[in-house]
Amino acid sequence: MPKIVDHEKQRRRVAEAAMRIIRRGGLEQASVRNIAEEAGLSVGSMRHYFASQAELFAYCMNLFLVQIEERIKAMKFDGPLLTVLKQLIFQFLPVDEERRTEMEVWFTFNAKTLVYPELKELSDDMYKNLLNISGMVIDQLIAHKLAKPGLDADIEREKLYALIDGLAIHSMLRPDVLTPDRLETIIDQHLQSLCGEAPESPA
Repeated sequence: MPKIVDHEKQRRRVAEAAMRIIRRGGLEQASVRNIAEEAGLSVGSMRHYFASQAELFAYCMNLFLVQIEERIKAMKFDGPLLTVLKQLIFQFLPVDEERRTEMEVWFTFNAKTLVYPELKELSDDMYKNLLNISGMVIDQLIAHKLAKPGLDADIEREKLYALIDGLAIHSMLRPDVLTPDRLETIIDQHLQSLCGEAPESPA
């Protein structure tokens, strides 16, 4: 009886192998032969899962988006509001090994969006998601009457988006300076700065 192969499971296996290689040696090491070896597959079988390198890279980028969505869905939206909002923001920051690995590879792919136009749409999707989350944070502060009076929601959304994006980049470049604890302190202080007097404790 022929062996039944879970096609999607194999595609994810190949993608995860590609991401490990890229993190270790950069995108230039992500050859079909190297990826096949890392995934424990033959070079010839690779074409059954991805028709081109660009298709594989696009799948990897989409996998990042899925992983972020899965983490957000798994969140328990209870407890102090500022704590919940901080945890939401943390889904886009390298505060642990899993997210650091994701972002190291993500930025590598982003550098190739001019070479592979197929990747640009996925890159745009990530930044749209980040902008939407930033807007959600501001809207929740306003809805729960924690925001400073007269807060400009549109401007603060853009500022928070820029802060998260900038922190993600700089923490990848200077992990010894922007440690997870320091990232948490910065996010805590920024959320507090958006609130009026005596905001809810982020503890």
